Amino acid sequence: MNDDVRNIVLGVAATALSGGLGWFGRTYLWRRRLRRKQAFFGLPTGADCLFVVNRQMGGTDSSVHRHDAFALLEISALIKDCGATVQIVTHDGARQGFGERTEFCVGGPVSNARTTAHLASMLPGVEVDQSTEEGPDRGAIRVGGETYRWEKNTSEYVLLARLTTPGGIRPVFLISGQTAVSNQAAARYLARHHEALARRHGNRPFCLVLKVVNSAAYGPDVTELVADVTQAARTPAAAVA
Repeated sequence: MNDDVRNIVLGVAATALSGGLGWFGRTYLWRRRLRRKQAFFGLPTGADCLFVVNRQMGGTDSSVHRHDAFALLEISALIKDCGATVQIVTHDGARQGFGERTEFCVGGPVSNARTTAHLASMLPGVEVDQSTEEGPDRGAIRVGGETYRWEKNTSEYVLLARLTTPGGIRPVFLISGQTAVSNQAAARYLARHHEALARRHGNRPFCLVLKVVNSAAYGPDVTELVADVTQAARTPAAAVA
């Protein structure tokens, strides 16, 4: 074998080796990211999860606001990436416990009875004004001594929480917004920032207050993290008082 042939063989071997190592490295990183995502969402491959939809305010019991439907699409992509499947149920048809499978519950307590139950049992420090009359406190969220008031098309707030129970295996992701736009914004925030949330909170419970800015102009695209209210939200309001 002359020098030219030897150099060609060595070059091909080096290329194949580097390509193989690169493929292995990318596959390893992809699998590690997938395992972390599956652990954060409680969605191993082949798992089944629950998506609880609310009713549209002012509509029939079976109607869903289009922005809440968009929230479902945002979350469905996450579920598909994890290799899991989803069952969609209405808020008044989800008569079952939690912790056996991952649940995504969308909508405030006015439009979602399931949200009302989750707030009472797992976030007792949160109070949501459920009045239907026009007024400055309509839909206001109170937690940790702060009141987050809804200003139409200007400031809309939403709770984004990952909830677990001592005996539960799978988490509940609660999205309780003042409007359908804020629900979609929180779902989009979860989809875009789940890796950062997992790094910050691990697989522990958390409760965040998000603010949707100028939805009349920007829709659900401009969302700010206002506060981490995990401790206050999980402490009964009477105890804080």
